[in-house]
Amino acid sequence: MNRQPSPVPRRRVLLAGAGAAAALAGPSLGASPARADGRHRPRAADSLQPYASYWFPDSLPPGTPGDGITWRSLAAWQPGTDRDLAFNRSTVPLARRFTPVPATTTARAGQARISALAAFDHTAGNPSQGSATADTYAPTHWALLDELVFWGGSAGEGLILAPNAPLVDAAHRNGVPVLGTVFLPPVAYGGQLCWTRDLVRRDAAGRFPLAAKLVQVATVYGFDGWFINAETGGGDAALAAEMQAFLRALRAAGAGQGLRITWYDAMNRTGQVGWQGALDDLNRSFFQDASGPVADSLFVDFRWSARSLADSGQLAEQLGRSRYELWAGIDVESAGWDTGTDWDAILPEGRDQVVSFGFYRPEWTLQHLPAGRTPGQFHAADDRFWAGEGATAARPGGAGGWRAPATAVADRSTLTALPFATGFNTGHGLRWYEAGQVTSEAPWSHLGLQDRLPARRWVVHTEGQHPDISWDFDDAWRGGSSLLVRGALDAPATVELFPARLPAGAATVLDLTHRLDPASGPVTVEVAVATRPAPAPGRPAPYVHLPAGTLRPGDGWRTDTVRLGPLGSGTLHALGVRLTGRGGAAVDWRLGALAVHDGPASPAAPGGLRVTGTAAVDGAVSVRLAWRRANGPVRHYELHRRLPDGSRRFLGGTCGTALYVPGLRRAGTEPAAEIEVRAVHELFTTSEPARVQLPW
Repeated sequence: MNRQPSPVPRRRVLLAGAGAAAALAGPSLGASPARADGRHRPRAADSLQPYASYWFPDSLPPGTPGDGITWRSLAAWQPGTDRDLAFNRSTVPLARRFTPVPATTTARAGQARISALAAFDHTAGNPSQGSATADTYAPTHWALLDELVFWGGSAGEGLILAPNAPLVDAAHRNGVPVLGTVFLPPVAYGGQLCWTRDLVRRDAAGRFPLAAKLVQVATVYGFDGWFINAETGGGDAALAAEMQAFLRALRAAGAGQGLRITWYDAMNRTGQVGWQGALDDLNRSFFQDASGPVADSLFVDFRWSARSLADSGQLAEQLGRSRYELWAGIDVESAGWDTGTDWDAILPEGRDQVVSFGFYRPEWTLQHLPAGRTPGQFHAADDRFWAGEGATAARPGGAGGWRAPATAVADRSTLTALPFATGFNTGHGLRWYEAGQVTSEAPWSHLGLQDRLPARRWVVHTEGQHPDISWDFDDAWRGGSSLLVRGALDAPATVELFPARLPAGAATVLDLTHRLDPASGPVTVEVAVATRPAPAPGRPAPYVHLPAGTLRPGDGWRTDTVRLGPLGSGTLHALGVRLTGRGGAAVDWRLGALAVHDGPASPAAPGGLRVTGTAAVDGAVSVRLAWRRANGPVRHYELHRRLPDGSRRFLGGTCGTALYVPGLRRAGTEPAAEIEVRAVHELFTTSEPARVQLPW
C-alpha cells in the first residue's frame, strides 16, 4: 500500500489507528501497492495474459481507467463469460492438518494462531500463473499460518480481489485457507460511500445479491472466504446495520461451502470508522450478536494495548467465542523484525497467550532487500523472520526484541497419507531441473508447483558444530531448488525434516536422492525415522537410524532406497537424516528429493491438448492451451516443447487444465512447434504426453 506522508511519528500514527488518514494523512490498512497515485507497472501488450481477478462492487469510478486496468462490476460477473476462469481456478483441496509435539518448549498448541495479510503484486497486474522471474515472494512457513489474506485493492483499479490459483494451491497443499479481500478505502485514498452502499444493497426480495456473488466467486475459484475491510467514512447507524446484516447473509450463504469471514476493526455500529484497537461494544455486533457468530474472526486494528487485548479476549469468551479468533494486528511492512511490538501483551511468559496475532505485509522479507537480490537471500531473510536469527527452532531466539513466530506458535503438518514426496522445490528458481538436468534456463515462479517443505528451520541434534542449512538454487534434482547442508561435521548431526503421521507397513520404503558438491568431504548418510512421537515439547523424537550409504565427491546424484519394513507396521511420526563426516572435514551435502511410499505409481495421461488462443508479441507468439483432466490422482501438469533435435524444453506447469505460455519463437525451419502436456503423480512420476502442434 502507499503510505502517505505523516506529520506525526510513524509509530504514533499506527497506535492512533490504521488509517487516521483524513485527519493525519497517516496510514490506512488498505491501499495496495501503487494505486492511489495512478502509477502502474508497465505491461506487455499481450491480450492473452491472464491476471488475478478484481472488481468494484457495482458502480465504477468516474473517468477512464489507467493503462493496463480493466474496471469490472462484480454484480455483472458470470462464470460463463469469465475468459480467464480456467487460469484462476484452484484445484488443490484444503488439506487436513494435525499438531505434532512442538519443537520448542515455548510454543503453545491450541492457543495463539497467525493470520497474514500479504500483497503479491499490483491489484491490476498480478499474473494468474506465476511469471518469468525468480524475484518473487514465495512463502514457505505454512505450518505456522492459520489463514492467508490475498491483500490489495485501490480506488483506481478495483476493490474486491480474488487470490490467484497458484497461491491457493500451495496454501491448500499445506492446509492453510486463503481469503480474498473486499476493501472499501478511506475517503483520503479515493473511497466513495456509494461503493459501500452498492455492496450491501438488497434486491426486491430483501436479499443481498452481492453476498451471493462473493460466495459464488469463492466457490467457483476455489478459495476459502473473504477479508472484509470497510474503511470508508461518512456512514450512519442504518448503513452499519445493513453491513451487519450483509455479513450475516454472507456467512450463512457460504457455510455449506466451508467459507469463512474475517472482519477488520474499522467501521463500527454508528457507521463511522473508528479503529477501536479492541473488540468492544462499538464493534462486537460485526463479530457476534444475539443470534450467534457474524464473522469467523476479527482483525484488531494496530492501536491495541495490553489492556485492550486482555479485555477483548475476555469479551470474546463472554460471547461464547474463543479469544484466539481475534487477530492483534502487527504492521511489519516497513521494519520487519525491527518492528517495535509489545509482545507480552499477546504472548506473556508463563501464562496462556492472550489472543492470536496478524502480520500486515510480511512480504517485507523480500521487499526490504536491495536490487539484485537472489532467491537464497530472500529465503534467508524469510527464515529469520519466522524462525529467528542464529537459532534453530529447538533453541529459539532472535535479535533484539523480535519474537519469531516459531518460538510461540506450534507448527502443524499435513503428512498423514502415502505416498508422500518432495523435491524441496520452493516454487521459484533460476532454472528448471528434471532428474538433475536443466530443461529450462529461464528464471520462473509458480507457487502451485511448490512442494511440501520442512516446517522447522532448522532443528539439528548434534554434540558438535551445527551445520548451515539453506535452500539452494545452484542445483536441484527437480524444480528449482534443493536443500544444502554445509559445515564441518565434527560429530554426527541429525537434521529433523518432517513431523508426520504416515502409515507404514511391510512394503513401505523411503527413497532419498542426494549428492555431494565437488569440494565436499565424504559423508555417511542414514535415514532417521521415528515410530513414536517426541516425548515432550523441545525433545527429539526417538529416532531409529537406517543406513543409506556413503557418498563421495564426483558420485553425482543418486537415489538410495531404504526399506522401512523392519521397523514393523505402524505410524511414522518423524522423518530426518543423520550425517556423519570424516575427521571433521567440511561437508557440502545436497538433498534433492525424499519420498515415502508402498510401491511405484504412474498417472494416467491427460487428453485433448488444444490451442485456445494465440497472439503475436514482439516477434514471438504467445499461446493459451487447454486439455482434459487425467483420470485418477494428479499432483499437477507440466508442459514441454519438443525441439527439432529431439530434446525437450520446459514451458511451465499448473495444477489446473489450462496454461498461458508467452514468447514462443520458431526453432530453425521447423514447420510447427510441438507442445506436450504430461500429468505428474505425487511421486513425481509422469504420464505419457498429449500433444498438439502450433504451425508457424
